[in-house]
Amino acid sequence: MKASTQINIKTLWITIFVLVFLNVLGTLFFYRFDLTKDKRYTLSETSLQIVKQVKNPLSIKIYMQGDLPADFRRLQQETKQLLEEFQAYNSNIVFEFVNPLENENESMDLIKSLYQKGLTPINITVDDKGKQSQAMVFPWAIAVYNNKEVNIPLLKNIMGATTEQKVKGSIQHLEYSIADGINKITKDKQKKVAIIKGNGEMKEIHVAKMLMQIRESYYIGPFTLDSVAKNPNQTLNALKKYDLAIIAKPTETFSDEEKQVLDQFIMNGGKTLWLIDQVAADMDSLYNQSGSTLAYPRDLNLNDMFFKYGFRINADLIKDEQGSPIKLATGEEGSATQYQDFIWKFAPLVSPESKHPIVKNLGGIKFDFASPIDTLKNGIKKTVLLQSSPYSKKIGAPVEVNLDIVSEQTSPKDYLNKGNLPLSVLLEGSFHSAFENRVLAFKENTFLTNGKPTKMIVVSDGDVAKNQLDKNRMPVELGYDQRSGNLYDNKDFIMNCVNYLLDDTGLINIRSKDLDLPLLDKEKVYENYTQTQFITIGLPILILLVFGLVFTYIRKRKYSK
Repeated sequence: MKASTQINIKTLWITIFVLVFLNVLGTLFFYRFDLTKDKRYTLSETSLQIVKQVKNPLSIKIYMQGDLPADFRRLQQETKQLLEEFQAYNSNIVFEFVNPLENENESMDLIKSLYQKGLTPINITVDDKGKQSQAMVFPWAIAVYNNKEVNIPLLKNIMGATTEQKVKGSIQHLEYSIADGINKITKDKQKKVAIIKGNGEMKEIHVAKMLMQIRESYYIGPFTLDSVAKNPNQTLNALKKYDLAIIAKPTETFSDEEKQVLDQFIMNGGKTLWLIDQVAADMDSLYNQSGSTLAYPRDLNLNDMFFKYGFRINADLIKDEQGSPIKLATGEEGSATQYQDFIWKFAPLVSPESKHPIVKNLGGIKFDFASPIDTLKNGIKKTVLLQSSPYSKKIGAPVEVNLDIVSEQTSPKDYLNKGNLPLSVLLEGSFHSAFENRVLAFKENTFLTNGKPTKMIVVSDGDVAKNQLDKNRMPVELGYDQRSGNLYDNKDFIMNCVNYLLDDTGLINIRSKDLDLPLLDKEKVYENYTQTQFITIGLPILILLVFGLVFTYIRKRKYSK
């Protein structure tokens, strides 16, 4: 046997051995390499923990397939790549892309069923070199696990943003959306949330969307304080079984016994979400002949408690130049009423500036007749989550609020050193009881003056969690304003608050993950369309052609001798 043949056989056996060794090594050790700058395909620890919860087959159907606009093809591709990451860590996760418009005979039935499940399509305008056309897209997925089903939104609605900006924001939140959906149907509920009743809080139909969202991840139940009058200790012991208490826009005074129950719930480590209207005012009361209403302070008998905990909600209204849009009738043309858009200054539109995970990467949050919050020094850590714009100020109550304010003329001088008023504050630490060194409202053997470490969030407007009702008196999406047609981020803000208070912070951290998503400048592409086509398509073909010719020439010259 020739020496060269022996060398070739030896090289072949070495190659085979190395390949077999690497394959065996690959089965023993699992690792995936993410070469992207922002590590967008590297799943967070929270996502990996959620993936481990999937013990049985989990099916995900993504309704983004077919002839999609370019922006949505990018979202489709990013969704596919991210789901492949989830699947790589757990083979129980399977997914498929479905085109709901593929079969004309069946598409209508499928679209109707998707509508009934709450998966509404969006109509977008596709701009191709100045030519515009309409396209319908279903940016949704449905996950099924153990006969349970959950909708996963893939497109994040960003008010006032272009389709390109919405897609970019959606890719930013993609891991959160998928991980949250999987978590909802695979994780057993553990934490309990009490919705406090008995003091004129909002009716269930007005907080229905908030309750439905919370119910997907936690146990939830109404908790009435009426029984305090008969047996306060029993009421307190029952409340202690809950992890979080939500007090949503009470309108009636709290008794001292009720306050002591809430106080001791907090002292024993209970979390609270206070959604408080310190001034009585409502948008519906403005729609009358005079177009005005009287806003007056509301006495809830909670000020001493709040002061002890380290904050105060002032009985003022915030007037903000960065208000929410409102439609008002301006006259009639023929038989039709004419409407015009105005800025309503008593409904601040707040864009979060804080980098805290609760509000990071959130869009605009709509308030209605909010009040400023003062923070006091008492050793408790305080973080301002939301605040009004620099061009805002407080108006003392009582005061007449009139729709005519939409036409008033103002200047920046009117708001000099008056803006940036806190609207929501997070407080963390060990609180002192509001009944410390005071006569107790009722005798309690386990009374604590110094509380266990806990958290509370204060929002100076209960309407942040209020959903509107449609013409059939059915609740619409939390954050959706029927008068303007805008969808605000109120739901995400409330859910982030609940998650954070219940120490379920992993998903919040995924939401606040930053990705660097470079996008093409469409205007520049249109201006240099032919040049761009040549560089991206023609040049690679030309280079390949030149390389082929050179290679063929060299080969002929070498072997023709």
